[in-house]
Amino acid sequence: MSMLMWTFICPLIGFLILASLRDRLSQMAATIVGVGSMLLSAIAAAMASMDYLQNYSGQVVNIPLWTWLKVGEFAPAFGLSFDGLTLTMTGIITGVGFLIHLFASWYMNGEAGFARFFSYLNLFVVSMLLLVQADNLLLLYLGWEGVGICSYLLIGFYFHERANGRAAIKAFTVTRVGDVFLAIGLFILFREFGTLTISDIITRAPEMFGVNNLNLVLAAMMLVGGAWGKSAQIPLHTWLADAMAGPTPVSALIHAATMVTAGVYLIARMHPVFILTPEILLYWVGGVGAISMLVAGFCALAQTDIKRILAYSTMSQLGYMFIALGVGAWQAAIFHLMTHAFFKALLFLASGAVILSVHHEQNIFKMGGLAKKIPLVFACFVVGGGALVALPWVTVGFYSKEAILWEAYAGGYQTLFWAGVFGAFLTSVYTFRLIWITFFGEEKTHAEKLSGISYWLPLSVLLVLSTGIGAMIIPPLNDVLPLGAGQLLEQAGNADAKHTAEYIAMAFMAAGLALGVVLYALNQGRLLNSFKQTRLGGALYHWCYHGLGFDALYDIVFVKPFLGITKILKSDPIDRLINILPLGASLGNKLTTKTQTGLLRTHAIGFGAGLAVILILALMVVV
Repeated sequence: MSMLMWTFICPLIGFLILASLRDRLSQMAATIVGVGSMLLSAIAAAMASMDYLQNYSGQVVNIPLWTWLKVGEFAPAFGLSFDGLTLTMTGIITGVGFLIHLFASWYMNGEAGFARFFSYLNLFVVSMLLLVQADNLLLLYLGWEGVGICSYLLIGFYFHERANGRAAIKAFTVTRVGDVFLAIGLFILFREFGTLTISDIITRAPEMFGVNNLNLVLAAMMLVGGAWGKSAQIPLHTWLADAMAGPTPVSALIHAATMVTAGVYLIARMHPVFILTPEILLYWVGGVGAISMLVAGFCALAQTDIKRILAYSTMSQLGYMFIALGVGAWQAAIFHLMTHAFFKALLFLASGAVILSVHHEQNIFKMGGLAKKIPLVFACFVVGGGALVALPWVTVGFYSKEAILWEAYAGGYQTLFWAGVFGAFLTSVYTFRLIWITFFGEEKTHAEKLSGISYWLPLSVLLVLSTGIGAMIIPPLNDVLPLGAGQLLEQAGNADAKHTAEYIAMAFMAAGLALGVVLYALNQGRLLNSFKQTRLGGALYHWCYHGLGFDALYDIVFVKPFLGITKILKSDPIDRLINILPLGASLGNKLTTKTQTGLLRTHAIGFGAGLAVILILALMVVV
């Protein structure tokens, strides 16, 4: 297991070299450092994983490196922990991360700030690896904040355009809200357990607390708040679509291998705490996931930007993972996290290839006819889109998404099951819309042919992983996460209803594809355009296009009051209030100086009046 630390040391060294030398490095040298460090990280991860499976399978391997800090009895270590869940996450981050880095070397060719871009990518991976390999929640929080700052740097990479800077600030601000919740949760857990070591907390939680203990409920609520922010779930989801301002490989890294998966990982890792707080798990995790999934589906139907459609699809798929967590299907959630990393990285990288081919155009209605011009990219979208809609048996998404729906069905969570089924219907409609409008019909923008090994190799690997072949990779989670209700029924040989759940989901998926064919292939959108001309249709389209009004609502509730307060504070009213004291003294001084006339008559009158007042007060005391 000595190779484990090299998974993050290699990209960390790459970051330091790239950040130190930057423009003094040639593009080739920056590529070798940036991509090469990720290749070494992936190799180290593979070696550590093989060592674990051969010698430590089913165990938790702790690797203390050094004592990070010591405050009284609080002395958290900078230490790593490795088990089946960490192995799965590390493989996703380093493997998919390497492919994204390799593709980025082609995508960013000739861009200004090439070395700076790869330094940020390397640091992003380092932060995410620390997050999933940490043996204590404080080190996890360091990685958690690290991915936050890296997302800010990468989303705002093209900072010369004001809109990109605003998108970066928005992502940083919204996710910071969730980070504050998480920090409060860590304080509560430390107060209750006296430690932030993850293994100690998950071992002692069932021994120390009963179901729905108030302090544990508060801690769980705070942890979920942090997960909402990082995994873009309602109400902290508004940053995700705007995060498309960054270069497309950044979108692939955020949406597939790193940042948005952090919330899912956190809840799965702390599952004993959530098992003891079932209402929080069901409603705050599963219920919010279902709502987020449906909201994202409706928003995706109205988008015209190819990357924003995929962004909302990520929010939707994360909603499925939250549903799985909410119904106790811990393994299904992580399995879908893995398969989603494959096909969402494929879709985002393919969308980047489309954007370069059509000269940085991102509006799908200005594309068309690309199937013959860039056949590899078209194949990637067909396979990746098929996995997104869970095309039966031949795509990786089918096996993971159907596992989630089966677990919800088997556990008796009918509302969440039917929400997931309807979400599959929406996914099929907007995915068909995306592919048909982009790759078929009349060519509206001239497309250039694409070439280069750094272009086709990552796409080809991810394409294979997004087929049913990818489902053959089974994460070693049995000794880490509990079995779900569906898995228990399968073990007992009582899973006849599984086919019923699958057939229902496939029927809704097929209905969505059929509707997409009718609306976009056969009718060519004329019916929808006519509906959009009506008052109701125009309002619905505007509502969905603008994210169901969440940004407008937050602008009214939070942004405008904040700006109003800043305008008031701009004149520094506190300083003016404090200045009342010297103003009062100055006024008193001016009044008293007027009594100093220098006239004997005035002084005599004043003396007499004062003496009279003293005599009156003396008489009042005596009486």
